[in-house]
Amino acid sequence: MKPLLVVNPRSGGGATGRTFAAMRATIERALGEVAVATTERPGHGIELARQGALAGHPLVIAVGGDGTIHEVVNGLMSAKRQSNVSAQLGIIGQGTGGDLRKTLGIEHRLDRYVEAIASGKQRPLDVGKFTGGGKTDHYFVNILSAGMGGLVDRYVADASRLFGGKAAYFGASLKALLNARLGNVRVTVTNDRGDGRGAQTEEHVIRSFMIAVCNGKYFGGGMKVAPMATVDDGVFEIVALGATSKLGFAMTSGSIYSGEHIGQAGTVHLRGQRVKLELVNDDARDAYLLDVDGEPMGTLPLEIELVPKALTLRG
Repeated sequence: MKPLLVVNPRSGGGATGRTFAAMRATIERALGEVAVATTERPGHGIELARQGALAGHPLVIAVGGDGTIHEVVNGLMSAKRQSNVSAQLGIIGQGTGGDLRKTLGIEHRLDRYVEAIASGKQRPLDVGKFTGGGKTDHYFVNILSAGMGGLVDRYVADASRLFGGKAAYFGASLKALLNARLGNVRVTVTNDRGDGRGAQTEEHVIRSFMIAVCNGKYFGGGMKVAPMATVDDGVFEIVALGATSKLGFAMTSGSIYSGEHIGQAGTVHLRGQRVKLELVNDDARDAYLLDVDGEPMGTLPLEIELVPKALTLRG
């Protein structure tokens, strides 16, 4: 069957919808005839990708931002769980953040996305599976964070886009910093060491404005939170910034764009395949929110496990 494009016309500030006809011509010159399904509401991409995989499309391509990729991944994983169907994933990034494609090393140009898919190269992708934040057996492919990132997501969703997405994000970040609360997070990490000694479980209580469970390297529109992360190595990188005052957080968080926060005093870095996050201080609960592949999604507690090589990326 033909590849299926799951297209979010609202991605890129609506540019995808306005330019898709021209995009489709470029795509079909490289891939041949394709089928197209257009999302109409939040979460619709999950349904479209699941239906496409179950219908027999061997390749389902997310055309949109990181949120669209997140939905397509969930649809493919749902189809796999339901009928053991293993459609491959393709990516044509059209959003403003592009955090997953940065990890994958794909240049942000339509011809580069299409060339990568047309090459036929395949790469395994680990996927995170979690329960909590209002979800059961939900998936992420890049990064799940708790704390300030989720608060930013909430404010971005409510912000006016009159002056553009970057301005909305900047304003939301300032508002989130003002309203953020320091979390005391109980983190239970299990690491299957693979050396014949079995699994090792350790527990920490971490004081931080943000903690991230990382499959990929980047989040928040280019923050290099986990520079050591690889999407197919079978392990999460768990990173928490060490600053415990808002001023300290504001002054040191810039280093996250270069990855220099790793190794700084107070930064916590753990590794494992299973993670449990619990918020100890209830006074922070309303502000300590989840950011899942760039999407807002409830709050703690949360149980997360890594599903190794769960999907195959074309390109």
